[in-house]
Amino acid sequence: MIEFKDVTKYYPNGAIGLDNVSFKIEKGEFVFIVGHSGSGKSTLLKLILHEETPSSGEVYVNEFAIHDMLKSEIPYLRRGLGVVFQDFRLLPNKTVYENVAFAMQIVEAQPKDIRRQVPVALALVGLSKKARSYPNQLSGGEQQRVAVARALVNNPSILIADEPTGNLDPETSWEIMDLIEEINQRGTTVIVATHEKNIVDQMKKRVFNLEYGKITRDVLEGNYTNED
Repeated sequence: MIEFKDVTKYYPNGAIGLDNVSFKIEKGEFVFIVGHSGSGKSTLLKLILHEETPSSGEVYVNEFAIHDMLKSEIPYLRRGLGVVFQDFRLLPNKTVYENVAFAMQIVEAQPKDIRRQVPVALALVGLSKKARSYPNQLSGGEQQRVAVARALVNNPSILIADEPTGNLDPETSWEIMDLIEEINQRGTTVIVATHEKNIVDQMKKRVFNLEYGKITRDVLEGNYTNED
């Protein structure tokens, strides 16, 4: 579960990232976060990941109090979170297998667990035959699938995708979104920040619309626009 209670985030330059935002996301939900650049989408995601802390208010993620965490708790918070980025962020000098395994090595997983989990994650995203390939040998869609496998390999309870289809063609974008929906149907809570109106409108999931740091709309089975 994720909960924001009256959360405001100011930046040192005076900009407002979020302005008195409150919401709950329950286990197993799929939520789109939409809004123009500068609306607060990135700030919201960074607060969930503890890359930022709120100026005021309370943020809870998987029973961790983001607003009042010890530094030593942050790695344990992030073990429950998987993150997929628009620009893939794969390590070019590592194979597909090694890129996914690296996510487990960071959290000091046992080698036997890595050997067991990485093939499972690659099979889930349909890349078992690409395990020995390097990122520059893959298409954009395949690279994003590796990023999804890396995000899932530690069995996170929450998957956060920040513009996951931003660098992909429409057909490949739908393949990635179908994969993310399948992951959600397996029980993982999913949060997707996107500008892709067509995807949001067709998938009919819960939608948060952000404008100037405020949630102006929170609709189940909503569209990208403010017209429901």
